[in-house]
Amino acid sequence: MKKTIMLAVLAALIFSCGTPKTVQESRKVIKGYWSLDEITYSESGTFNIQLLSDTSKECFENSNWRFIPNNNTGTYEITNGNCPTGTRYFIFDIQEMDPTTGLYDFLLKPTDEKKKSADGKGFRLRLAKLNNNSMQWEQTVSLEGQPFTIYMNFSKLAE
Repeated sequence: MKKTIMLAVLAALIFSCGTPKTVQESRKVIKGYWSLDEITYSESGTFNIQLLSDTSKECFENSNWRFIPNNNTGTYEITNGNCPTGTRYFIFDIQEMDPTTGLYDFLLKPTDEKKKSADGKGFRLRLAKLNNNSMQWEQTVSLEGQPFTIYMNFSKLAE
């Protein structure tokens, strides 16, 4: 009887420490090909911002993204001929919901083709919206000492 109770407690502990169901479902939904259609800001005006330590808003808009959740990797391709075109690689992680905002943390770390990071930098974004057709990321940075939010709006192309 004691062994049965101990096994039940151990099993409950193991299952409770796993990835939350909502995060698992998010990984299923994010899988596939996406287009980064539009980038907007919380403030009006013209801003010269380099996103993800890579390139400008104009270069990122209409870029093509692929998410492979079984190994938490992906790629994005800049296709605008006026920009530094080509495929970029990253690893990502969807983390548990932040109870204060109700949003999920989304971590993205640029890498090379072999999944190695050149500088160890990564980016913490908020996964504000995710469904079978669209996704929105939010990144809050500081502009002149005030919070400034960048909104990145994606649409799903295919799985």
